[in-house]
Amino acid sequence: MDRNVTLEVRDGVAWITVDDGKVNAMSEALLAEIDRALDAAEAEGAMAVLKGREGIFSAGFDMKTFARGYDPSVAMVRAGAELVLRLLAFPAPVVSVCAGHAYPMGAFLMLASDVRFAATGDFRIGLNEVAIGLTLPAFAVELARHRLPPHAFARVATGPLFAPEAARDLGFVDHVLPREALDAAVADELARLATIDRPSHVATKARVNARAIEAIRGALETEVIPVERPQLAG
Repeated sequence: MDRNVTLEVRDGVAWITVDDGKVNAMSEALLAEIDRALDAAEAEGAMAVLKGREGIFSAGFDMKTFARGYDPSVAMVRAGAELVLRLLAFPAPVVSVCAGHAYPMGAFLMLASDVRFAATGDFRIGLNEVAIGLTLPAFAVELARHRLPPHAFARVATGPLFAPEAARDLGFVDHVLPREALDAAVADELARLATIDRPSHVATKARVNARAIEAIRGALETEVIPVERPQLAG
């Protein structure tokens, strides 16, 4: 597998672990590594589990890429949006497991997953673009609108970050458990997911996510390839 992404397929599950040795900043290259891991998972017909490392799921889009200018920024944001679209349409269950900070692009990947776990701990999850002087990309607005309840969706305009339990209450994650109980809970959920009818899952997932996928693709056309150059975010 690639340098910053490891892949282990066993018992019908593709374990995809992202660890760049730093903060898992989602550059275009790192997003491409995750995409290649999903290629391998799909070729195996496996469910996918997407993990960071202890203490950090992802710090979001790579700020150094934004500093390089408009064209690299657009390429990175488009790669992030395309990865979200792939997860929303992935032909098997996708589970995300967060045991550390998950800032915007990391939170986007979690929101695009079918089932989302987090450990308890002193870390934060959320979409904090406006707190750091950035604008939430239009594709991410549509993803948040799709996954979050209205009262939580409204809060993205003020950029708060949340402790795991609060993130669960607001819809960013489904399950929050002590770290020592997390692996067993994920294993139990994967065992359950292995019993569901795969064609029915794929067809239902397509129906559930259809409007979001359409809205995200529309956002890409209007924002990521514009004549003007809007402020992009991560």
